[in-house]
Amino acid sequence: MTNAIQNRYEFVLLFDVKDGNPNGDPDAANLPRVDVETGHGLVTDVCLKRKVRNYVGLTRNEQPPYEIYVKEKAVLNRQHKRAYESLEQERGAKPSVEDARQWMCQNFFDVRTFGAVMSTGDEKCGQVRGPIQLTFARSQDPIVSLEHSITRMAVTTEREAESQHGDNRTMGRKHTVPYGLYRAHGFISAALAEQTGFSDDDLALFWEALQNMFEHDHSAARGQMNTRGLYVFRHESRLGNAPSHQLLDAIVVKPRDASKPSREVGDYEVTIQRDRIPHGVELLEKVAFPQPAWA
Repeated sequence: MTNAIQNRYEFVLLFDVKDGNPNGDPDAANLPRVDVETGHGLVTDVCLKRKVRNYVGLTRNEQPPYEIYVKEKAVLNRQHKRAYESLEQERGAKPSVEDARQWMCQNFFDVRTFGAVMSTGDEKCGQVRGPIQLTFARSQDPIVSLEHSITRMAVTTEREAESQHGDNRTMGRKHTVPYGLYRAHGFISAALAEQTGFSDDDLALFWEALQNMFEHDHSAARGQMNTRGLYVFRHESRLGNAPSHQLLDAIVVKPRDASKPSREVGDYEVTIQRDRIPHGVELLEKVAFPQPAWA
């Protein structure tokens, strides 16, 4: 496919949560995900990809080439069938699996970005390995998971109303993290982008989504979440000019005062160790970490 990106990238994404649950664990009563050995909070790569998908779908109106393949209540095999029907109508002959795979990449942003397994149903579209991969996000410090009792001043059925003897309150639980600054790493392969047709326009939209995805994802459960830093390493070559760990380690995040718990973004500082960034790699500060007013 043509017009694919020609450079390798790595990036560091920093985001925070205040009085919210950034990614509940359904196997643990929806408690915030946590590394049980260290107490550090976790947010899965799937959760972050979901927010990118939602942003792209919202801002591009779910129209080709920015349709979203994996979304709520989606029937995936229906999209596979649609690929075959569209190609057959266009060409007058039954397409191959490779033709269908390419059609899916051309029409669905998340397929050509993150990849997909599309080998289900009668009309199979193969598999796509996406050029963008994300790690789990991990909090900079151990988090505290709080549990709150909440009440609802109503019930759902007549039977519940009768059993409450005139008291219509029902009880529930809510889990929050008082504050956490999370860090995720990402990797973008130009070689895989060539296979899916992931372009410079797609890349620009991806950076836009990372910067703004929390703005359209507010809810009572998640509290306040914001992108606080986005540091992108752009290699001059397709295969890269330095090891990824060397570049990612150049972004150092530390608490300003380790003796007290952190409760806001100003409790941290970010240092860029520029001597770790070799010739042939450019650092792009898409979102610079905020400095407190008194700093």
